[in-house]
Amino acid sequence: MSVTDAKSLPKAFNTKTATRGLELARETLQIEADAILALKDRLAGDVGAEFARAMEVLLACTGRVVVSGIGKSGHIARKIAATLASTGTPAMFVHAAEALHGDLGMITRHDAMIAISYSGEANEFISIIPFLKRMGAPLIAITGNDKSRLAQLADIHLHAKVDKEACPLNLAPTASTTAALALGDALAVALLDARGFREEDFAMSHPGGALGRRLLTHVRDVMRTGDAIPAVRPEVPLTTALLEITRKGLAMTAVVDENFRVLGVFTDGDLRRLIEGAHEFGALKMSDVMHRNPRTVGPDQLAVEAVEKMEEFRINQLLVTDADGRLVGALHIHDLTRAKVI
Repeated sequence: MSVTDAKSLPKAFNTKTATRGLELARETLQIEADAILALKDRLAGDVGAEFARAMEVLLACTGRVVVSGIGKSGHIARKIAATLASTGTPAMFVHAAEALHGDLGMITRHDAMIAISYSGEANEFISIIPFLKRMGAPLIAITGNDKSRLAQLADIHLHAKVDKEACPLNLAPTASTTAALALGDALAVALLDARGFREEDFAMSHPGGALGRRLLTHVRDVMRTGDAIPAVRPEVPLTTALLEITRKGLAMTAVVDENFRVLGVFTDGDLRRLIEGAHEFGALKMSDVMHRNPRTVGPDQLAVEAVEKMEEFRINQLLVTDADGRLVGALHIHDLTRAKVI
């Protein structure tokens, strides 16, 4: 076994190791928290003015915000680009090294670049700068060294220096990458607010998520239609309506006229109340027992509005009607659950 292999073997895990690990974990979180708080204080000074300029440039950008980095900063840049893109600022990630080998073609004069390099001396970025200058694309640099070449050559510099890394060797990017990530998030949130970005806008870029389902699903997308809608005429016997309720499985039936306009509704709850009243079922017609002026919802309304109406009136079903009051669908709370609206 080589010396290198021997050094790579883990020590036996024991109480002392666990105690030391927890101590380092707490220290890491404290160092990274201190780095973010220091950055917050710095925003109250010169960095704040640069931050405002960065906002102005990015809001005026008619193309995309190109976020770039290399190494650990590249991973942070990718996340910042994703956050910007999902909050109303079109953005993409370009690897700094790949940019020098063809990916610069992705960048146009309408774009703006955010370059992340803690040292500010990454040769990949220094090589990119002349290209950006010729195109006239603005460059925003996030570095930990305001004297670096990248900081000096950038149009805007956001100083993200940290006192030390959380790494015990003060080598692995930890506090510095956390600070850069937090600064990117701060920029994305500030831009989100400046653009008037709303919950509905967020849902548009997250159609597969829970919020997207809630805000983008319409009643017409989940309602039952055609033969699946329980409906009877007002002159039919109650017993016939009960068969319709049973066949359609919605625990209710609509009562409609010859033009399919809704006149009323009859539900399982209405049936229970009839049973308690000991009525003579054979003599009853739907016009005698239906609930007039039932709660309805339109097909173009959001499904979440149907949920709110069901909750408000403590009901499990809704009839879906068009602008003329004609029955076009039926909705049960289970339909909304299956569609993951609730």
